[in-house]
Amino acid sequence: MLSINNTKYIFLLIIGLLFVQCTDLDLAPEDASTEDEVFRDAEAYRNYLAKLYGSFSLTGQDGPSGDGDISIVNDEGFTSYIRVYWKAQELTTDEAVIAWTDAGIRDLHEHSWSSENQFVRVLYYRIALIVSIANDFLNQSSDEKLAENGISESDQTIIKEYRNEARYLRAMAFWHALDLFRNIPLETQVSANIPSQVSPQELYDFIKEELIAIESELPDPGANEYGRVDKGAVWMLQSKLYLNAEVMVGIDDYAACIEACNNVINNGVYSLDPTYQALFMKDNHESSEIIFALNSDGKNTQNWGNTTFLVHAAIGGTMVDADYGVINGWAGLRTTQDFVAQFPDMTGDIDSRAIFYTDGQSLGIDDIGVFEQGIAVPKYTNTNLAGEAGSDPTHVDTDYPMFRLGDAYLMYAEAMLRGGGGDMDLAVGYINALRERAYGNTNGNITSSDLDLDFILDERSRELYWEATRRIDLVRFGQYTDQGIWAWKGNVKEGRTTEAFRNIFPIPASDILANPNLVQNPGY
Repeated sequence: MLSINNTKYIFLLIIGLLFVQCTDLDLAPEDASTEDEVFRDAEAYRNYLAKLYGSFSLTGQDGPSGDGDISIVNDEGFTSYIRVYWKAQELTTDEAVIAWTDAGIRDLHEHSWSSENQFVRVLYYRIALIVSIANDFLNQSSDEKLAENGISESDQTIIKEYRNEARYLRAMAFWHALDLFRNIPLETQVSANIPSQVSPQELYDFIKEELIAIESELPDPGANEYGRVDKGAVWMLQSKLYLNAEVMVGIDDYAACIEACNNVINNGVYSLDPTYQALFMKDNHESSEIIFALNSDGKNTQNWGNTTFLVHAAIGGTMVDADYGVINGWAGLRTTQDFVAQFPDMTGDIDSRAIFYTDGQSLGIDDIGVFEQGIAVPKYTNTNLAGEAGSDPTHVDTDYPMFRLGDAYLMYAEAMLRGGGGDMDLAVGYINALRERAYGNTNGNITSSDLDLDFILDERSRELYWEATRRIDLVRFGQYTDQGIWAWKGNVKEGRTTEAFRNIFPIPASDILANPNLVQNPGY
């Protein structure tokens, strides 16, 4: 795989955020090298691509911390992209609460965040940073630059393949921006100019066109190095883009979603893992179900985000740290009784997806700050099925599954129900394949009369909980703000509805002040 270890990346050459006014791309590199010198070595492009991949989970130039990419908060661990993205998608829903009291973190579950919330700021600027790195990589790897730097023709061919991966990662960052913020600048070049916002439709069209353009240029499913994107990752991102088009930009693209899901399901490379829990364990890189993952290695990618956060933060109370392959728990994450109620019981004996820890834990929550209130969810673990621990007891080996086949099955069924075409019998078969794995038999199987949109929303939660899909699913189903209610939503024990403008997050106040071209999202 690409090397993403504790070294100083080529990233030291470029420090800037393209979403903000104060971009400074003339900063001198700390090692006094010039970009012309560095990029005469073909290996530099591979290292820079590694930095781009690493920016989705790592936090800076040294691991596990100490030289962060961004410094707008005191705790560098908070700036891990997947950590803050996960919080936005899960802590704001019925699937997760957290005991901690860091400034602004309770606002997420309470639906009371503002444009100055530190987690919203990190989310926005981390997306901007990923886009900035991708844009600069594409600039540094242009035909003209490669020729100027004396890169051989054989190396140029390889680097041009890297460019397609960079375009994909940029498109994924823009997709997250569309989902979370809707109205952002669309910057595709390194520039010191003050950027302007584009409409959600323009951003959607750009992402759609980028994915179509690179689809044929990326390796076939499973043909790239593990942890790098291929056509399967393109099809999954297309599926998500098209499935959410109606709620985000008012377009019916469900037929295109069906087509993209078919590409994933029918290519012959992916298959359901026989054991659900194995998808979230230290050796999940061996799973034939995972289509694209963010790599985690306890020795070589040490950081306080990614799955290190998801494993440690879910352990507390009477739980034994060593059972999960780590040295200590952080006593933070649990779930609500509303989510637990979706399962036939909490033991996992009926539906094995119910990975709950109940000893010493109460079902109800009177005080979110008490770990023992709320059911613990050790879904991610730094062990394998045999109980063997990962390579490091602090920084875990478990990869974060961005996309997996089970989600494609569910998206196919939903797009079919929403009028995208497809086949009812196929959809029922896909759902039953997931449920047969979960139940270990056919007791949980459904028929076509059971398959409706309400069932799909609940089944997505049962299958995909804590995989950063819940918020976007609730928004798509109209159940996130002014309809859905769950424990402690709105800072009320029984829960309450919240304002519809919270379906998206605000542009950080600091960016609004710095850039006169930006208009704040309504309601903030």
